[in-house]
Amino acid sequence: MPLLRRLWQPRRPLFWLWLGFNALSSGFAWALRLPDLSAAGVALFTALALANVAAGLVVLWKLLAEPPPGATDAAP
Repeated sequence: MPLLRRLWQPRRPLFWLWLGFNALSSGFAWALRLPDLSAAGVALFTALALANVAAGLVVLWKLLAEPPPGATDAAP
């Protein structure tokens, strides 16, 4: 459960940015399934999707690296 506490931080802008990247992933997946998408379109959306994944992972890493606001790391 401590991992979920580090992820669920709705008061931090990074949390909302992370959710936005996840929503964009759905949009890119939908766009890549369009039937009349040219090869250039597929390449463009694939590059954007990969950049989106990389940015989402960076934000996720920052959320996990920093404790939630108000949390103390003192051992009992």
